[in-house]
Amino acid sequence: MTWDLDAIISRLYTKQLLPEHTVRELCEKVKEVLVREGNVRNVSPPCTLVGDVHGQFYDVLEIFRIGGYCPDTNYVFLGDYVDRGYYSVETITLLACLKLRYPDRVTLVRGNHESRAVTQTYGFYTECIRKYGNANVWSYFTDLFDYLVLSVVIQDSIFCVHGGLSPSLHTIDQIKVIDRFREIPHEGPMADLVWSDPVSAPTFSSVSGDDKGDFAISPRGAGYIFGREVTKKFLEVNGLGHICRAHQLCMEGYQILYDDMLSTVWSAPNYCYRAGNMASVLEIGPGLERYFNVFGPCPDQYRETPAKETATAAAAGAMGTGGMGGVAGREKGGSLAGVLSRDAVWEDGDVGMGSQAAVERRRKMTRRVGGMVGNGNGGEGSGDGVDADRVGAGGQDSGVVGRYFL
Repeated sequence: MTWDLDAIISRLYTKQLLPEHTVRELCEKVKEVLVREGNVRNVSPPCTLVGDVHGQFYDVLEIFRIGGYCPDTNYVFLGDYVDRGYYSVETITLLACLKLRYPDRVTLVRGNHESRAVTQTYGFYTECIRKYGNANVWSYFTDLFDYLVLSVVIQDSIFCVHGGLSPSLHTIDQIKVIDRFREIPHEGPMADLVWSDPVSAPTFSSVSGDDKGDFAISPRGAGYIFGREVTKKFLEVNGLGHICRAHQLCMEGYQILYDDMLSTVWSAPNYCYRAGNMASVLEIGPGLERYFNVFGPCPDQYRETPAKETATAAAAGAMGTGGMGGVAGREKGGSLAGVLSRDAVWEDGDVGMGSQAAVERRRKMTRRVGGMVGNGNGGEGSGDGVDADRVGAGGQDSGVVGRYFL
């Protein structure tokens, strides 16, 4: 077929689905671009970093309205493009097309949701079947995910990754030799890059009260938690000045830790359409100055909500039985109430990452549907950190901390 990428992208901006055969060909073409990129991609400023978007298509459009459209803005997306939101298919299709059209102006980093196991559990697989009648499109995209880069370095100064650091990786050169063209393993350095988190009280206060320590096993069930000294050492060894990552919901849209050595950027406002959080993109200037551009949800007049898809759609895959054995398997709830309260509303380790004002804003925006949402302490976001939101009413923990899956 003759490809008119500009015409296709124009269609995608209006949320039109591409035919299955076009998606297949698109994924093959994008693979040809990605295979030429290393595990660590070097990007020059100015550029804009985008955190998790999780299928919130209209909020992705809001990012472009706020931050500029491609190719005017050089974008680095830090992963988690699918699952949770209503429009994962439309979101990843648009981003893949933009990557193909502007390969030097769009960078796609792999997140922990760019995985066959995770997407079978948290919505993308189900959405593909619902919209295309089979799992072929899911297969095309999950095969494409194996080609996404693992990290980015901006002008030898800012290290960008989805999750965090690994006890097995001390230098950038070690990341460069990882075999990334595969499913994300259950453990090891590749898994750590997409799963790990910094210790940020009170988020992990129940796990470690000290943010200065070494690596510790993550309560998520994959990856590690790490603190100030680990961050400082990694930056010193590699001659870097800052780490930017995504992976954790921040009620104010971003979080800065360890005397500005590390920051988290979160780009899905009102997460799962009822969390009440703000979002941000991180704009890196020509001189490496950093500015968090904070924004809220796309205005209602520009948004369409699928008919008959209420809050349960955001948790579409959370009721599935597939998963990563000891990781995704821990997410099974004892009832729909448990699933919604601990899986659909909050990401792993979300509670406690915002101010009291943000918590109050979330309380006002939280939507209760038919009494299905659990009313446990965590369901109200009492600010007690991870422990408070571990299980909603009617849910059960089948692992260490089941709700931590992101």
